[in-house]
Amino acid sequence: MTSELTRGSVLRKRLRYGGVARNYQLYIMSLPGIVYLVLFRYIPIAGAQLAFKKFIARAGIWGSPWVGFQHFQKFFDSYQFSKLLGNTLILSVMQLVWSFPIPILLALMLNQMNNQRFRKVSQTILYAPYFISTVVLVGMLQVFFSVNIGIFNNMLAALGFARIEFLSDPSMFRPLYIFSGIWQSMGYNSIIYLAALTSVSPDLHEAAVVDGATKAQRILHIDLPSILPTVVIMLILSVGRMMTIGFEKAYLMQNARNLGTAEIISTFVYKIGIQQAQYEYATAIDLFNSIINLLLMTSVNYMARRVGETSLW
Repeated sequence: MTSELTRGSVLRKRLRYGGVARNYQLYIMSLPGIVYLVLFRYIPIAGAQLAFKKFIARAGIWGSPWVGFQHFQKFFDSYQFSKLLGNTLILSVMQLVWSFPIPILLALMLNQMNNQRFRKVSQTILYAPYFISTVVLVGMLQVFFSVNIGIFNNMLAALGFARIEFLSDPSMFRPLYIFSGIWQSMGYNSIIYLAALTSVSPDLHEAAVVDGATKAQRILHIDLPSILPTVVIMLILSVGRMMTIGFEKAYLMQNARNLGTAEIISTFVYKIGIQQAQYEYATAIDLFNSIINLLLMTSVNYMARRVGETSLW
């Protein structure tokens, strides 16, 4: 019995290493990505201990004394906590509700286009904004929504309405942030759904056409069910990034008048950690933010696994 187990173990090892040897090119190609993940994703995790220490530069992270949950308690007791958490959650939920479905709808519409030339031109136009840098995007917002020279305010003035300070109005920060993000990323984010739609068998559509199904019925009963696993996976990943809102755009769009709604956790961490050099406090806040992301992603993944068969794990 022991010899059979030993032989089985040896056979499994040979199969495993044999597979690695046969596919060594793929492992070499993946090596840069693995090195990147180790250097910039896993090794920095060791720095998370700073959230539980009183940082002393001379002693370094490892030599600084432990203070427990003192920095977390300081953040929870601060007057900014409820405002920061509320602003981040509201902006995250609004962004998910508005931004997530649009690439799906766009992919479904592009997939139904019969004119291939028009489809390619449309895709190129829709993909282009994704490659605009965040700084340039915010600069465009400042030009378009300027009180004096902005095209939108000029249109309002021409129609007899008063000019609006879009960029300084706290109530306008979230719509501008969300809809500019939709315009910039909807084309690029639709690529994965277009790729999933290519796996749909044309025979299904041909049979549906013979049965008299309309385009809307074919989308509803053929295309959507086919890409549903992809949609679920992307939803889980999106929820897992809910609290990690893009820092750059939020920071660049902030000013003294809209700070009441524009200040979120990621911008606050930057100001506390980089500008005020409170590294341990900033690490504690960012770690709290990451834990919330992890809990959200785990919860949605659990619900997806219970409801259907698609989940990350």
